[in-house]
Amino acid sequence: MALNERQNEILKTLKEDKKAAVADLAKALYVSEATIRRDLMEMKNMGLVERSHGGAILPENVEEISIFFRMEKNANEKERVATKALLHIPTFNSVFIDSSSTALALAERIDLNHKTVVTNNLQTALQLSKKPNINLILLGGHVHFNTHSATGSWTVRQLEDFSFDLMISSCAAVLNGCSYERSLDQKEIKRAAFERCKYRILLVDHTKFGAHGTYKSAELTAYDFVVTDAPPPDSADNGNVKFLY
Repeated sequence: MALNERQNEILKTLKEDKKAAVADLAKALYVSEATIRRDLMEMKNMGLVERSHGGAILPENVEEISIFFRMEKNANEKERVATKALLHIPTFNSVFIDSSSTALALAERIDLNHKTVVTNNLQTALQLSKKPNINLILLGGHVHFNTHSATGSWTVRQLEDFSFDLMISSCAAVLNGCSYERSLDQKEIKRAAFERCKYRILLVDHTKFGAHGTYKSAELTAYDFVVTDAPPPDSADNGNVKFLY
């Protein structure tokens, strides 16, 4: 489910004030309190807010948005990125697929017969488990209720036992020629996998350029190529990044 305009305004208010009362939101948005309550319930189900007495607050891990919401957000752009990347997948026997919805969009298109596939995302594992003849490995760890991904020090330690031919990943933001994540846990998972891969593909739609990200995961020049759905801004391309768009 995608956010409607009113729900986007609610989320903007919460990010600024950290909490908001139903009555105040209804007054500011010129709708009934019942409408605001329905909006908040839908947003709660996406993992975007937590209900409080008479209103809502931001959850502690709000930066890690529900994978179901991410799968719908910019879905067309992600489809274009996945289709473009499909033409450039090298020969491989093993692959790490991160917890991003964009990586899942590509993974669903790849021929994974008789390949070893490792992921830390439950939804990715569930979708790929429907394909026959895959050696599918799901990493364990602390599972976040909204992202459906396993993270933590134990997950990182499991990755130390692997060597991958290919890594398919996305990121939360691209800033100053680098990929960034919004959570330290996600950054550590991707960094551990990155260091154990021969070939690395980064998938980003145009909204990731200049978006918010706190934890640097890698320089763009360290990826074999970066696939996006539109020409990257000049600030992202120093001439050494292999962009495909």
